[in-house]
Amino acid sequence: MAELTLPVLTEMLRKAAGEAEGDAPDLSGDIIDVTFVDLGYDSLALLELLGMVEREFSIALSDDTIQDAETPRMFMDLVNSATTAAA
Repeated sequence: MAELTLPVLTEMLRKAAGEAEGDAPDLSGDIIDVTFVDLGYDSLALLELLGMVEREFSIALSDDTIQDAETPRMFMDLVNSATTAAA
């Protein structure tokens, strides 16, 4: 099964927030350990991200995943653990 990578996650973050390319936060730097709040993402955008990831990777995640995973690294770890368990 595919693994969630940072480039895929950043693209999904942009889509989840519904931001135009010019309005999107700068996600090109070293963001892996920056909190989603500091990146400018609110809970609604993160819930949209959760739904997108569930559909893309055919997994079910708890809504608590967003609270438990405050950074992209933490989120990717939880998603990749779930995809491994689902395989």
